[in-house]
Amino acid sequence: MTTNIETRRRKLDTKNQDPPEDHDGAHLPGSGCDRVCVAHIHSEASDGHAQSCLQQTNASYTPKNQQRTCSFGDEIREENPCKTTISAENEVEAQKLANNYKFGFRKWKSHVTERPFEYRSDIVKELYSELNVIKPYSVSAGSLFTCGNVLYVFLFGWWISLVYVFVGVLMFLTVFGIPYGNLCWRLSCYFLWPFGKSIAKASVSVPVYSVKILQGDSTRAAQENGKPSSPLLLPTPVEETIEEPTGSPQDHHYWWRLRTYAWLFVGYPLLVVTHSVVCLISWLLVFTIPVAKMSAKTLHTILLMPPEHIDISHARGAQENEGQVILCCYHAVNLYYYKYTVDGINVFAVNLLPLVIVSLVIGYVDKTNQFASSEVKFATAISSIIPLSYYIGMGIASISAQSNFAVGAVVNATFGSITELTFYITALLRGHHQGNKCLQEIVKAALTGTLLGCILFIPGICMIIGGLRHREQRFNSRSAGVSSSLLFISIGGVFAPTLFSKAYGNLVCEDCTNSTGTNSSGSFMCKNCHYDLSENNYSLFHSHIEPLVYTISVLLPISYIIGLIFTLKTHSHIYDIHVGDGTAGHLGASVHWSRWRALLILIIATVLMSACADLTTEHIQPILNSSSVSQYFIGVTLLAMIPEIPEIVNGVQFALQNQISLSFEVGSCIAVQVCMIQIPILVLFNVFYDVGFVLIFSDLHLWASIFSVIVVNYSFMDGKSDYFQGTALVVVYLILLAMYFFAPSPAGC
Repeated sequence: MTTNIETRRRKLDTKNQDPPEDHDGAHLPGSGCDRVCVAHIHSEASDGHAQSCLQQTNASYTPKNQQRTCSFGDEIREENPCKTTISAENEVEAQKLANNYKFGFRKWKSHVTERPFEYRSDIVKELYSELNVIKPYSVSAGSLFTCGNVLYVFLFGWWISLVYVFVGVLMFLTVFGIPYGNLCWRLSCYFLWPFGKSIAKASVSVPVYSVKILQGDSTRAAQENGKPSSPLLLPTPVEETIEEPTGSPQDHHYWWRLRTYAWLFVGYPLLVVTHSVVCLISWLLVFTIPVAKMSAKTLHTILLMPPEHIDISHARGAQENEGQVILCCYHAVNLYYYKYTVDGINVFAVNLLPLVIVSLVIGYVDKTNQFASSEVKFATAISSIIPLSYYIGMGIASISAQSNFAVGAVVNATFGSITELTFYITALLRGHHQGNKCLQEIVKAALTGTLLGCILFIPGICMIIGGLRHREQRFNSRSAGVSSSLLFISIGGVFAPTLFSKAYGNLVCEDCTNSTGTNSSGSFMCKNCHYDLSENNYSLFHSHIEPLVYTISVLLPISYIIGLIFTLKTHSHIYDIHVGDGTAGHLGASVHWSRWRALLILIIATVLMSACADLTTEHIQPILNSSSVSQYFIGVTLLAMIPEIPEIVNGVQFALQNQISLSFEVGSCIAVQVCMIQIPILVLFNVFYDVGFVLIFSDLHLWASIFSVIVVNYSFMDGKSDYFQGTALVVVYLILLAMYFFAPSPAGC
């Protein structure tokens, strides 16, 4: 009997035993389930982002505290396949999140819908505050003397105060503007150290009239009901003084004063210039946006009020006037402003957008380089690609999240690679028109650099940052193996013509001399050795290599389309999109960009991207000629990785939120699109417009890419990641960059 009890207890313990912790849906050995992940998604990490993984056999909604259950056995698995359930705030966000798990789609982090302000965290609410709330003394005490506030004094406070002193002197000289002069004196002290002080609308009241109110409603009511009225209930006159409320800055008294016009024509314009400069500088610095808000509110509200209506005092003494507070600032710097968005666009992308206009103006107006050199034009043009890439990514995410699978697939496949393709095609066209084969080699170096960065650098840096925060992160090794297999197929297809040419091509060397310096027989030292793939070698190139390139260029896009159909159509049930009613409490979707608006922004950004790419290729040649660095290095670094900066940011954000599998998919998706979409499009473009693009890469490109894929596959075998593995990948990437840095320039450059 004891044996039966012990056996029964062991079975129960085995049944109830929890499997190992599995973030991001790590594949369990022996499990019959596919990758499963339930993610409760929030916009910011500080908003209480929570993620848990669930092995389940149905598509029901699961609350935040998950229990992992999994059915073993082929029969149960076939009837109820394991699915990925995504709980999101609304249908649009759920669709966008589902796209992150699907093959071939660019991964996107930002929200495409507006989140109700009441559901945001206190940190985020502070970012969007209007600086008109007086905090309790217990919260604000002892926190005003910070490094950010002291920095404000050195950057802005002292010279703003001097400007107010100067304007105050001018207003005293006008005699009529003496009240405004006094106001400037008070504001000069305020802006020297505005923290912990408040500017409120003073309660100025003027008695206008007195009335007598008869409080006899009860007597009148009694008479109407037919009851006799008592003399004791006669109406009693009560005198009450009614005060005229203070008028707004735009009342008739304000505009009929002579001192108002003295202020508007003498003092106010100088302060407009001052606060505009402060707004611009503090907004561009991002983390000092509270200073920009303070200056903007001073311009459009405080300086247009009558001076007698402005009360400046310490915030502790203005608790009773909290409803009338106009401005109250406690800190000039807030490091969390990197999360700040304007209409769904990150503030950094908003600040970089004027750089596009600047680069276009100096690039197409200053043709003779009188005002800006070629180096400056190249730097501004290539930097302009960063915000344009962000806008293109936001447009893709907005359209895909609001459309069906066909529209989403077309938009992702079309505009997902538009950033890189505009540069590649522009460079090939310019190189063909100028007869410069160096630009073709730069394009190949950029293609290889994108592959190396997406295979090594993006996963590596995400492992490092995610590992420093979460120590060890787990991912689905089976899913990572699928991505690695796709990379093998892609790399093998792209570099197959190169391997074929090296197997059957003729090695041609130039500038060969022997040890004695003559052309006599003996050992020779040769320079500029390469395989003959020119028009002269017609038998090899036109009869063998060129048909092979066309065949591969057809097979790779077909593989990409099959993958899209598999994940978006035939097996879309694997990604069960479920909107949980308990996640955030709101299911309505207020989209930042509608489909038509997103499409319009995509078209405009694509046109601007083409113009910036044209300027980049136009002014890159002086840099290639004057620089002692190998052209290979410039191609694999600047031209390859700058357009991918938004994708790198997305991958890092996924890693910080313990979604390391999505961080890996960011790099894999870009690499797959480069091989399966971008390179076949370049080959197709060369067919219709011969720009001399030959899909033959140098030995350095070939072996660096193959070695990178092998290293990444080895790192993904155990389904775990930490900062050491990420460091190894980044070090390998830096070693390859060092090889490109010291490599000789390609032939013709």
